[in-house]
Amino acid sequence: MLLDIDPTGEPDVLCDARELLSLDGGQFDAVYCSHNLEHYYKHDGMKVLRGFLHVLKPGGFAEIRVPDLKTVMKHVVAAEMDVEGTMYVVAGVPITVRDVIYGWGKQIEESGVDFYAHKTGFTPSALTAVLEQSGFAHVFVAVWAEAFEVRALAFKTEPTAAQRRLLGL
Repeated sequence: MLLDIDPTGEPDVLCDARELLSLDGGQFDAVYCSHNLEHYYKHDGMKVLRGFLHVLKPGGFAEIRVPDLKTVMKHVVAAEMDVEGTMYVVAGVPITVRDVIYGWGKQIEESGVDFYAHKTGFTPSALTAVLEQSGFAHVFVAVWAEAFEVRALAFKTEPTAAQRRLLGL
C-alpha cells in the first residue's frame, strides 16, 4: 500500500504523513520510508514517526532511509567540493551537494511545491535519537557510505528471532 501527499503518483492512501494518527491503528506489519523523513521539520518528523507507531501492528517495524549528512560532509570536505559539485548520478541525472542537503532543486523548481525540499537532516546518532524519542523500543542503524545514506530498522517491541534472522540483525 502506497501513501503519498502527491496525487500524481496515484497512491493508495492520499494523506500527509503528519496525519497518520487519523488512520486506523495497528494495520501494518511494516512501514517503508525511503528519503522522505528529511522533508519534514524536526518537530513534524516526530509526528510522522509517532504515526508510524500508530499504524504498525504490535510486532511491527519501520525501515527508514535518509541522507547521512555526516558521510556527505566528510566527502565534501575531503574532496574539496563546491555546493554545486556532483555527489552521484541517478538515471543519468547528476545529484549535487546542494540537492542532497536541501532537496532535489530541479524537482522543487519544476513542481513549484515545497514538500520536495529538505527541512531537516540526519546522522546515524540523530536518526537513532529521534526514533527512540518517538517511542520505538528497539532501533538498529547502519550507514551505507557509498550511497551517502543512513538506514534504520525501528521496532515497536523486541524483534522476534524470525525477524532478526530475516533482517540480518
